[in-house]
Amino acid sequence: MSLGEDGYDDEDHGLTRTRLPEGEGDPYGPRRGRGGGRGGRAGFSSRNMITVVGVVVLLIAAIAFANRGGGSDSNDAEKSGDEVSAEATAPSGVKPVGGKNGGIASGFARTEQGAQSAAANFAVALGGDGMFKEESRHAIVDAIHTPETARDLQGKLDKAYTADFFKNLGLNPDGSAPKGQTFVSRTVPVGTKTTAFSESEATVEVWCTGLVGLAGQGSTKPVAQTWFTIIQKLRWTNGDWKLGSSDQKQGPAPVSGDIRASSADEITNAVNGYGGFTYAR
Repeated sequence: MSLGEDGYDDEDHGLTRTRLPEGEGDPYGPRRGRGGGRGGRAGFSSRNMITVVGVVVLLIAAIAFANRGGGSDSNDAEKSGDEVSAEATAPSGVKPVGGKNGGIASGFARTEQGAQSAAANFAVALGGDGMFKEESRHAIVDAIHTPETARDLQGKLDKAYTADFFKNLGLNPDGSAPKGQTFVSRTVPVGTKTTAFSESEATVEVWCTGLVGLAGQGSTKPVAQTWFTIIQKLRWTNGDWKLGSSDQKQGPAPVSGDIRASSADEITNAVNGYGGFTYAR
């Protein structure tokens, strides 16, 4: 599995300031008659929704747990989250990203906007399906973390992504999807906010929506949407922003719209046909 499957490519024209629209979950079955109301979502049981939400929490929490205590707060030019009003995510006129590192954006500016752009791209990489294969997971962790954090994190994540963990997601013991089904794990940043910044460290919150589940007929873990916020502590390391530690919390979550759930084939085609973006201010 290549990192490109997580929504990155190696071409300069991939840079964009457009945000990816949200996807739709899918009950994938004839269970729509239960409960009535709310179109195609009627058959999606609360147990399945809790499972799907728990998957995303586990993905981010595994990284957050391994990172806990892995960075120091900056006292320079620190700003409380209560005192910060988020600015619109608008073009700054400065080229935000200078290159790629293992398919992930790199070369971020040593500014608040650069830190926010780095945090958004890191959130996408950590929430992608590349994290479910050992080789690509190691490449992702090495590419976006500080060297000392990456060394400590690799073994802990290898222990977290176990056969039992994959089984809970409906995957095969090696993390692959069952025959005829497509595993979906994609994180989409909605907005970013800097809560602390200096030339050496930054704390950035990334508000995200996520898609996770198995697309395919007979799936017991249909693709559904969740909302969460990732708090990332970044350090300026070797001329670029790198991730020192991260934490996660649920929400804020909007009211779900009354939209027909797509079929399994529609979800599969969308995931395979629509790539992700490089995120920048």
